[in-house]
Amino acid sequence: MHHFKVLSCSAGAAVLLAAQPAFAQDAAEKPFDGVYVGGSIGYSVQRNDVGEGVQFDRDLNGTFGDTVVNAGGANVFGLRTTGAFDGGFCNGVANGNNLAAGCSNDRDDVEYYGRVGYDKQFSHLVVGALFEFGKSNVSDSVTAYTTTPAAYQFTRKLDWNASLRGRLGYAVKKTLFYGTAGATYGKIDSSFFTTNTVNAFNDRGRDYSWGFQVGGGIEQKIGKKFSIGVEYLYTRFTEDDYLVRASRGTAAANHPFVLGNAMGTDFQRTDSNFDFHSLRATIAYRF
Repeated sequence: MHHFKVLSCSAGAAVLLAAQPAFAQDAAEKPFDGVYVGGSIGYSVQRNDVGEGVQFDRDLNGTFGDTVVNAGGANVFGLRTTGAFDGGFCNGVANGNNLAAGCSNDRDDVEYYGRVGYDKQFSHLVVGALFEFGKSNVSDSVTAYTTTPAAYQFTRKLDWNASLRGRLGYAVKKTLFYGTAGATYGKIDSSFFTTNTVNAFNDRGRDYSWGFQVGGGIEQKIGKKFSIGVEYLYTRFTEDDYLVRASRGTAAANHPFVLGNAMGTDFQRTDSNFDFHSLRATIAYRF
Protein backbone atom coordinates (compact mmCIF):
# COMPACT_ATOMS: atom_id res chain seq x y z
CA MET A 1 0.00 0.00 0.00
CA HIS A 2 2.87 2.33 0.85
CA HIS A 3 4.46 1.75 -2.54
CA PHE A 4 1.11 2.38 -4.22
CA LYS A 5 0.81 5.81 -2.51
CA VAL A 6 4.32 6.74 -3.51
CA LEU A 7 3.67 5.72 -7.10
CA SER A 8 0.38 7.67 -7.15
CA CYS A 9 2.02 10.86 -5.85
CA SER A 10 4.87 10.50 -8.31
CA ALA A 11 2.45 10.03 -11.18
CA GLY A 12 0.42 13.10 -10.12
CA ALA A 13 3.53 15.25 -9.90
CA ALA A 14 4.64 14.07 -13.33
CA VAL A 15 1.26 15.02 -14.82
CA LEU A 16 1.43 18.50 -13.28
CA LEU A 17 4.99 19.03 -14.51
CA ALA A 18 4.01 17.90 -17.97
CA ALA A 19 0.95 20.18 -17.99
CA GLN A 20 2.85 23.36 -17.07
CA PRO A 21 4.50 23.82 -20.49
CA ALA A 22 1.14 23.11 -22.13
CA PHE A 23 -0.56 25.83 -20.04
CA ALA A 24 2.25 28.27 -20.80
CA GLN A 25 2.07 27.43 -24.49
CA ASP A 26 -1.71 27.89 -24.48
CA ALA A 27 -1.35 31.37 -22.90
CA ALA A 28 1.37 32.28 -25.37
CA GLU A 29 -0.77 31.17 -28.29
CA LYS A 30 -3.73 33.26 -27.06
CA PRO A 31 -2.25 36.68 -26.23
CA PHE A 32 -5.60 38.45 -26.79
CA ASP A 33 -7.72 36.36 -24.44
CA GLY A 34 -9.35 37.73 -21.29
CA VAL A 35 -10.34 40.96 -19.54
CA TYR A 36 -8.47 44.21 -20.17
CA VAL A 37 -8.56 47.88 -19.18
CA GLY A 38 -7.06 50.75 -21.09
CA GLY A 39 -7.60 54.03 -22.83
CA SER A 40 -7.08 56.07 -25.96
CA ILE A 41 -6.07 59.56 -26.95
CA GLY A 42 -6.47 60.96 -30.43
CA TYR A 43 -7.74 63.65 -32.73
CA SER A 44 -11.29 64.18 -34.00
CA VAL A 45 -12.01 65.72 -37.40
CA GLN A 46 -15.41 67.13 -38.40
CA ARG A 47 -17.14 65.91 -41.52
CA ASN A 48 -17.18 68.54 -44.26
CA ASP A 49 -20.86 69.60 -44.17
CA VAL A 50 -20.76 72.08 -47.05
CA GLY A 51 -24.28 73.10 -48.02
CA GLU A 52 -25.72 73.02 -44.50
CA GLY A 53 -28.06 75.86 -43.64
CA VAL A 54 -30.93 76.88 -41.38
CA GLN A 55 -34.61 76.17 -42.08
CA PHE A 56 -37.68 78.00 -40.82
CA ASP A 57 -41.24 77.41 -39.64
CA ARG A 58 -42.76 80.88 -39.85
CA ASP A 59 -46.41 79.91 -39.26
CA LEU A 60 -45.51 77.55 -36.36
CA ASN A 61 -47.40 74.57 -37.79
CA GLY A 62 -44.51 72.19 -37.08
CA THR A 63 -43.39 71.99 -40.72
CA PHE A 64 -40.05 73.53 -41.70
CA GLY A 65 -39.07 74.81 -45.12
CA ASP A 66 -40.84 78.19 -45.12
CA THR A 67 -39.30 81.30 -46.68
CA VAL A 68 -39.02 84.24 -44.30
CA VAL A 69 -40.05 87.41 -46.17
CA ASN A 70 -40.36 91.07 -45.23
CA ALA A 71 -43.39 93.30 -45.73
CA GLY A 72 -42.36 93.81 -49.35
CA GLY A 73 -42.23 90.05 -50.04
CA ALA A 74 -38.41 89.78 -50.31
CA ASN A 75 -36.58 86.80 -48.82
CA VAL A 76 -34.61 88.24 -45.88
CA PHE A 77 -32.21 85.25 -45.89
CA GLY A 78 -31.71 85.39 -49.67
CA LEU A 79 -29.01 87.02 -51.77
CA ARG A 80 -29.64 90.52 -53.06
CA THR A 81 -28.53 91.77 -56.44
CA THR A 82 -27.84 95.26 -55.05
CA GLY A 83 -26.74 96.69 -51.74
CA ALA A 84 -23.80 96.14 -49.43
CA PHE A 85 -25.22 93.23 -47.44
CA ASP A 86 -26.37 89.82 -48.66
CA GLY A 87 -28.15 87.06 -46.80
CA GLY A 88 -27.36 83.38 -46.98
CA PHE A 89 -25.73 80.51 -45.09
CA CYS A 90 -22.27 79.17 -44.30
CA ASN A 91 -21.17 76.03 -42.49
CA GLY A 92 -19.11 77.46 -39.65
CA VAL A 93 -18.71 80.14 -36.98
CA ALA A 94 -19.65 83.67 -38.01
CA ASN A 95 -16.77 86.09 -38.52
CA GLY A 96 -19.13 89.06 -38.69
CA ASN A 97 -22.76 90.07 -39.13
CA ASN A 98 -22.91 89.55 -42.91
CA LEU A 99 -22.13 86.82 -45.41
CA ALA A 100 -19.23 88.74 -46.94
CA ALA A 101 -17.33 88.44 -43.64
CA GLY A 102 -17.36 84.67 -44.06
CA CYS A 103 -17.15 81.88 -41.48
CA SER A 104 -14.43 79.99 -39.61
CA ASN A 105 -14.31 76.24 -40.14
CA ASP A 106 -15.73 73.82 -37.60
CA ARG A 107 -13.27 73.05 -34.81
CA ASP A 108 -11.30 69.80 -34.95
CA ASP A 109 -9.73 68.88 -31.61
CA VAL A 110 -8.33 66.22 -29.26
CA GLU A 111 -10.31 63.40 -27.69
CA TYR A 112 -9.66 61.06 -24.75
CA TYR A 113 -11.41 57.89 -23.56
CA GLY A 114 -11.11 55.12 -20.99
CA ARG A 115 -12.22 51.56 -21.73
CA VAL A 116 -12.76 48.11 -20.27
CA GLY A 117 -13.30 45.03 -22.40
CA TYR A 118 -13.20 41.27 -22.79
CA ASP A 119 -11.88 39.17 -25.67
CA LYS A 120 -12.05 35.45 -26.38
CA GLN A 121 -9.45 34.03 -28.72
CA PHE A 122 -10.11 30.89 -30.77
CA SER A 123 -6.87 30.10 -32.56
CA HIS A 124 -6.46 33.14 -34.86
CA LEU A 125 -10.06 34.40 -34.40
CA VAL A 126 -10.70 36.99 -31.65
CA VAL A 127 -14.24 37.93 -30.57
CA GLY A 128 -14.95 40.51 -27.89
CA ALA A 129 -16.78 43.55 -26.57
CA LEU A 130 -15.79 46.77 -24.85
CA PHE A 131 -17.33 49.66 -22.94
CA GLU A 132 -15.84 53.13 -23.42
CA PHE A 133 -16.40 56.51 -21.77
CA GLY A 134 -14.89 59.93 -22.49
CA LYS A 135 -15.27 62.91 -24.78
CA SER A 136 -14.18 64.63 -27.97
CA ASN A 137 -13.67 68.40 -28.07
CA VAL A 138 -14.98 68.90 -31.61
CA SER A 139 -17.65 71.51 -32.31
CA ASP A 140 -20.01 71.88 -35.28
CA SER A 141 -21.53 75.24 -36.30
CA VAL A 142 -23.69 76.75 -39.03
CA THR A 143 -24.63 80.41 -39.54
CA ALA A 144 -27.52 82.13 -41.30
CA TYR A 145 -27.38 85.78 -42.38
CA THR A 146 -30.16 88.25 -43.07
CA THR A 147 -29.83 91.30 -45.30
CA THR A 148 -30.42 93.55 -42.26
CA PRO A 149 -27.49 92.62 -41.71
CA ALA A 150 -27.46 90.11 -38.81
CA ALA A 151 -25.96 86.69 -38.07
CA TYR A 152 -27.75 83.69 -36.50
CA GLN A 153 -25.34 80.96 -35.40
CA PHE A 154 -26.02 77.40 -34.19
CA THR A 155 -23.25 75.43 -32.46
CA ARG A 156 -23.16 71.93 -30.96
CA LYS A 157 -20.45 70.30 -28.86
CA LEU A 158 -20.04 66.87 -27.32
CA ASP A 159 -19.96 67.08 -23.52
CA TRP A 160 -19.37 63.32 -23.06
CA ASN A 161 -20.37 59.99 -24.56
CA ALA A 162 -20.48 56.33 -23.51
CA SER A 163 -20.20 53.53 -26.06
CA LEU A 164 -20.71 49.77 -26.19
CA ARG A 165 -19.04 48.10 -29.17
CA GLY A 166 -18.25 44.62 -30.39
CA ARG A 167 -14.84 43.57 -31.75
CA LEU A 168 -14.01 40.92 -34.33
CA GLY A 169 -10.41 40.34 -35.26
CA TYR A 170 -7.70 38.10 -36.67
CA ALA A 171 -4.53 37.54 -34.64
CA VAL A 172 -1.13 36.80 -36.16
CA LYS A 173 1.13 35.85 -33.24
CA LYS A 174 1.15 39.02 -31.09
CA THR A 175 -0.55 41.31 -33.63
CA LEU A 176 -4.33 41.72 -33.82
CA PHE A 177 -6.20 43.22 -36.78
CA TYR A 178 -9.83 44.00 -35.88
CA GLY A 179 -13.05 45.73 -36.80
CA THR A 180 -15.40 47.32 -34.27
CA ALA A 181 -18.98 48.63 -34.28
CA GLY A 182 -21.69 49.49 -31.80
CA ALA A 183 -23.94 52.07 -30.17
CA THR A 184 -23.06 55.31 -28.41
CA TYR A 185 -25.01 57.64 -26.14
CA GLY A 186 -23.91 61.19 -25.36
CA LYS A 187 -24.70 64.61 -23.97
CA ILE A 188 -24.68 67.24 -26.71
CA ASP A 189 -24.49 70.90 -25.74
CA SER A 190 -26.35 72.98 -28.34
CA SER A 191 -26.23 76.77 -28.30
CA PHE A 192 -27.42 79.76 -30.29
CA PHE A 193 -25.85 83.18 -30.88
CA THR A 194 -27.10 86.18 -32.83
CA THR A 195 -26.08 89.76 -33.54
CA ASN A 196 -29.78 90.68 -33.74
CA THR A 197 -30.58 92.85 -30.70
CA VAL A 198 -34.23 93.75 -31.35
CA ASN A 199 -35.97 90.37 -31.44
CA ALA A 200 -36.28 87.96 -28.51
CA PHE A 201 -34.88 84.40 -28.86
CA ASN A 202 -35.64 81.26 -26.86
CA ASP A 203 -34.20 77.78 -27.45
CA ARG A 204 -35.44 74.32 -26.49
CA GLY A 205 -34.56 70.68 -27.13
CA ARG A 206 -33.11 67.52 -25.61
CA ASP A 207 -29.49 67.36 -24.43
CA TYR A 208 -28.97 63.59 -24.89
CA SER A 209 -28.76 61.65 -28.14
CA TRP A 210 -28.12 58.12 -29.43
CA GLY A 211 -25.72 57.32 -32.22
CA PHE A 212 -23.51 54.64 -33.69
CA GLN A 213 -19.79 53.98 -34.19
CA VAL A 214 -17.85 51.88 -36.68
CA GLY A 215 -14.13 51.49 -37.31
CA GLY A 216 -11.12 49.25 -36.98
CA GLY A 217 -7.55 49.06 -35.77
CA ILE A 218 -4.34 47.19 -35.04
CA GLU A 219 -3.25 46.08 -31.57
CA GLN A 220 0.29 44.93 -30.80
CA LYS A 221 1.24 42.97 -27.67
CA ILE A 222 4.48 44.37 -26.21
CA GLY A 223 4.77 42.08 -23.19
CA LYS A 224 2.79 39.53 -21.22
CA LYS A 225 0.23 42.10 -20.08
CA PHE A 226 0.51 45.30 -22.14
CA SER A 227 -0.47 46.16 -25.69
CA ILE A 228 -0.48 49.34 -27.78
CA GLY A 229 -2.32 50.13 -30.98
CA VAL A 230 -3.79 52.55 -33.45
CA GLU A 231 -7.54 52.84 -34.16
CA TYR A 232 -9.85 54.66 -36.58
CA LEU A 233 -13.45 55.35 -35.54
CA TYR A 234 -16.41 57.07 -37.23
CA THR A 235 -19.06 58.46 -34.84
CA ARG A 236 -22.50 59.80 -35.73
CA PHE A 237 -25.18 61.25 -33.45
CA THR A 238 -28.66 62.37 -34.48
CA GLU A 239 -29.66 65.71 -32.98
CA ASP A 240 -32.87 66.87 -34.62
CA ASP A 241 -35.03 68.51 -31.96
CA TYR A 242 -33.04 71.61 -31.00
CA LEU A 243 -35.14 74.67 -31.98
CA VAL A 244 -34.82 78.41 -31.55
CA ARG A 245 -37.90 80.67 -31.61
CA ALA A 246 -37.51 84.29 -32.70
CA SER A 247 -40.35 86.41 -31.31
CA ARG A 248 -41.08 90.13 -31.65
CA GLY A 249 -39.11 91.57 -28.73
CA THR A 250 -38.72 95.31 -29.32
CA ALA A 251 -38.99 95.03 -33.12
CA ALA A 252 -41.78 96.55 -35.21
CA ALA A 253 -45.09 94.71 -35.50
CA ASN A 254 -44.40 93.99 -39.19
CA HIS A 255 -40.99 92.44 -38.57
CA PRO A 256 -40.39 89.41 -40.86
CA PHE A 257 -40.18 87.00 -37.88
CA VAL A 258 -43.77 87.82 -36.78
CA LEU A 259 -45.45 88.30 -40.16
CA GLY A 260 -46.28 84.61 -40.55
CA ASN A 261 -47.44 84.19 -36.95
CA ALA A 262 -47.58 86.80 -34.20
CA MET A 263 -45.89 84.30 -31.84
CA GLY A 264 -42.75 84.28 -33.96
CA THR A 265 -40.69 82.02 -36.24
CA ASP A 266 -38.90 78.75 -35.35
CA PHE A 267 -35.32 78.15 -36.56
CA GLN A 268 -33.66 74.73 -36.99
CA ARG A 269 -30.48 73.38 -38.60
CA THR A 270 -30.98 71.55 -41.90
CA ASP A 271 -28.48 68.80 -40.97
CA SER A 272 -29.44 66.72 -37.94
CA ASN A 273 -26.26 64.62 -38.04
CA PHE A 274 -23.42 65.44 -35.66
CA ASP A 275 -20.56 63.23 -36.86
CA PHE A 276 -16.79 63.11 -36.87
CA HIS A 277 -13.79 60.91 -37.70
CA SER A 278 -11.22 59.93 -35.08
CA LEU A 279 -7.66 58.61 -35.25
CA ARG A 280 -6.40 57.31 -31.90
CA ALA A 281 -3.47 55.75 -30.12
CA THR A 282 -4.56 53.01 -27.69
CA ILE A 283 -3.03 51.23 -24.71
CA ALA A 284 -4.35 48.26 -22.74
CA TYR A 285 -3.45 46.10 -19.75
CA ARG A 286 -4.74 42.55 -20.00
CA PHE A 287 -5.35 40.52 -16.85
